[in-house]
Amino acid sequence: MQNFIHNKRADKRKIIKMSKYIDKVLADVKAKNPNEPEFIQAVDEVLTTLDPVLKANPQYEKNAILERMVEPERVIIFRVPWVDDKGFVRVNRAYRVQMNSAIGPYKGGLRFDPTVNLSVLKFLAFEQVFKNSLTTLPMGGGKGGCDFNPKVSPHTPGKRCSDAEVMRFCQSFMTELYRHIGPDTDIPAGDMNVGAREIGYMFGQYKRLANEWTGVLTGKGLTYGGSLIRPEATGYGTVYFAENMLQMRGENLEGKKCVISGAGNVASFAAEKLMQLGATVMTLSDRSGAIYVPDGITPKMLKDIMILKNVKRGELADFAKKNKSVKFFAKANSWQIADKIDAAFPCARQNELNEEDATYLLKHGCTLVGEGANMPSTPEAIAAFVKAKIMYSPGKASNAGGVATSGLEMSQNSGRISWTREEVDAKLKQIMKSIHDNAYEASAKYGDKGNYVMGANIAGFTKVADAMVAQGVC
Repeated sequence: MQNFIHNKRADKRKIIKMSKYIDKVLADVKAKNPNEPEFIQAVDEVLTTLDPVLKANPQYEKNAILERMVEPERVIIFRVPWVDDKGFVRVNRAYRVQMNSAIGPYKGGLRFDPTVNLSVLKFLAFEQVFKNSLTTLPMGGGKGGCDFNPKVSPHTPGKRCSDAEVMRFCQSFMTELYRHIGPDTDIPAGDMNVGAREIGYMFGQYKRLANEWTGVLTGKGLTYGGSLIRPEATGYGTVYFAENMLQMRGENLEGKKCVISGAGNVASFAAEKLMQLGATVMTLSDRSGAIYVPDGITPKMLKDIMILKNVKRGELADFAKKNKSVKFFAKANSWQIADKIDAAFPCARQNELNEEDATYLLKHGCTLVGEGANMPSTPEAIAAFVKAKIMYSPGKASNAGGVATSGLEMSQNSGRISWTREEVDAKLKQIMKSIHDNAYEASAKYGDKGNYVMGANIAGFTKVADAMVAQGVC
C-alpha cells in the first residue's frame, strides 16, 4: 500500500509518493525534534527519495534502518570557558554530533559561528553520513562546532578576535573535545571559520593533552602532516562533478558564464578551477554583499580576494572600493545580478538559494547548479531545478571532494607518507567521477535517470544500510 503526502515546503505542483514506513519515520522525527528545522529539512530531503530502494529491500524496514539512521549514536554538549585580551572570562556552548559509524570512524568538520546550534549540526552530521559513504572511503559521519565567532571581538566593536584570543578559545575547546575523538574513533576537520590557524591550535592542544602525534585532525598544515590539495579540494571537487555532468550531455565548461556565492576556500578554489577550465566567473559574495564583474573576475583579482579574506580577514566591500571595474551590491547574494547565466555554484551556507532565486536563474539561461555548500538550496528551489530537468547536484555529492581528500590525508598520516600535488589531484578527480557515476547509475536503476538528488541519496544510503544490517542491532 502507498499513500500520497503533500510536502508543504516543496513546489505546490509536486506531490511526493511515499511508503507508510517513510511517512511514519518522518512523523516521528518531527515529533521528537520540533525545534530543529534544519535537521527536519535534511531528513525530509533524503527520506522522500528512498521509496524505490526500500520497496526493493524489505530487510531495511525489518531492521529499523531509517529509525536508527535519523538518531545520532552520540551527542556531546559542553561549555568552553576562555579569557579574552581584556581579562574577562567568556563562555561558549560547543557540540559534537557522532551520527553514524557503520562504515568507519566518525568524520566531519568543526564550525565556529553564532548560528551553530544542535539542529544545524545534526543536519550537517546527517548529510555527512551519506556524503562520506559516496566517497567510497571507510568513513562514518559526524559534525561539531561552537557558537563562538572569531570574526567579532567580544570587547571592541568593529574588530575581530585576536590570534591570542582564538588560540585560547581553541585550546579550551580541545581540552574537552579530546576525550571524545581519536584516529580510529572520530577525526574532525575544518568548516566555517575553522581554517589552518584554528586547526593548528587545536592539534597542538590535542598533542599536548594526549602525549602523542597522530592524525586526529585533518586540514593540518603541510609542515605537520597535512595533505597537498586539501584547501582546494571542496571547490575543485565541486567543479569536477559539474564537468562529469556536462560530459554526459556532450558539453564542457569552456566559455560558460558562472555565478558563485561565497568567498571562502570553497568559493575561491571553485572559481580558480573554473577559470583554469575556460569558464567565466562573474560573481562572488560574503556577508557584506556581492561583487559582479560582467567580463569575468581575473586570476589577479581572485588572488587579491584570497589574500583579503584569508590574511587580512577583510570583506568584499573593501575589495570593491579599490577596484573601479567591480560592481558591488551591498547585502545582496550572487543569484539575481547577472543577465546571462550558464551555471551557478552556491558555496556559502545552508538555504541561501530560494525559490525566487531559482526562478531567476532558470529564466536567465542557467542549466547547471553545482552545490559547493551543504544544503544551500531550499526545498522549493530544489523542486524547481528538478522539475526543469537541469543538471543539479546536491551538496552531499558535489562537495564531497573536501572530505574525500581528508580521507586521503588520513591515509597518508597512517602510512607516514606524503603524496605529490599531482597524485592527490588525480585521486580526487577519480573519486569525484566515481561519486558522479554511482549517483547517475542509481538514478537510472530506480527509474529517474539523471536525477542526482535521488541517485546520490540512494547510493549513499545503500552502503550504510547494508553495513548496519550486517552488524546487527547496535
